[in-house]
Formats: sequence, structure tokens, C-alpha cells
Amino acid sequence: MENCVNITVVDREGGEHLLEGPLDMNMNLMELCKAYELPVQGTCGGMALCSTCHVYVLSDNDLPTMGEDEENMLDQAFFVKDNSRLGCQLPLRPDLEGLKVQLAPEGN
Repeated sequence: MENCVNITVVDREGGEHLLEGPLDMNMNLMELCKAYELPVQGTCGGMALCSTCHVYVLSDNDLPTMGEDEENMLDQAFFVKDNSRLGCQLPLRPDLEGLKVQLAPEGN
């Protein structure tokens, strides 16, 4: 489909899901995962105030620079790795074509 981006999400059990994200709806990765009913909570509604949309980036796409709010939240999150990002801070845009991420384990 034109005006969409294809993103692969690996769920917590290792299953791969190919998601087609519209570029004309001002969505982010967290919202796309929720639209496909993947187990992403997005408790704070995309404000980088929780880490329930924490993902590991598995591809080498050019991502937006991490902001201070995202850095601060990841400093407090569980299971953080060098490739950790918050899905709510990754707006869908053309350069995310082929992005592959894995849902991080849920923190307790």
C-alpha cells in the first residue's frame, strides 16, 4: 500500500508480525502495535512517562535522536539494552521502512 511503512515486530514469544503503518495518520510505533493488538500497554498515552512500549531495535534504520524525556524514562526502566527505545517516541515516517524491533520483557 502506498503512503505506508512496513515494520516487523517480534513479540515476547519470538513470533514475527509484519505491520503496515499509515504515514498520513500521525501515528507512532506504540500506537501501531496497539492497533494490531500486540501486547504493548502504552500506559502514559505516548508521553514518555512509562516504559510499557519499550522495544529493542534490531535493524539499522536511521532513527530520530533520543530526547531527554526518553533517556530519563529508559534510565528507570527494566531490561534496558544499548538498542532500547520507547515505541511512543518513534513516529511513523518513510525512513522507518523495514524497521525491525522486538518487544522488551515486561518490567515488574
